[in-house]
Formats: sequence, structure tokens, C-alpha cells
Amino acid sequence: MAEIVNLRLARKRALRRDDAEKADANRIAFGMPKALRDKAERENRQAARALDGVRRGNVADPAGDAGSRASPPADEPS
Repeated sequence: MAEIVNLRLARKRALRRDDAEKADANRIAFGMPKALRDKAERENRQAARALDGVRRGNVADPAGDAGSRASPPADEPS
């Protein structure tokens, strides 16, 4: 005599097994160890500091034209 199997539970077990296999593959493909994440974050912060150190003009002005000598529009008083 064959063992009676609840098909709903068997289907759920199979889905969980498939999901676990997919998660393992994704961890290998996309996962980054904490040490590497921290190192990348440190390097990004260091690069941003170096860039800020050589930036010209007003830091609050994102266009970088704080020191431009362009005349104001004619309809505005200077």
C-alpha cells in the first residue's frame, strides 16, 4: 500500500525548497560580504572628501558659477 500524501502540503514543501535554492543562488550571485561593503563605503566617502577638497566656487551653488561675472538681466536692478 502506498503512503497517503497531502498534496497541498507536498506542493508547499516543493515551493519552499525551490525558493530556498533560488535564494542560495542569489546570495552567491548578488551577495557582498560586510567587509567588502564597508570598504566600498569608506572608499566612496574618501573620494567625496577629495572631490570636495578641490571644488571651486560656492559649495551651496550646485552650478558652480558663484564667481561668474555675468551681468544681471536688464529688468532687474543691480
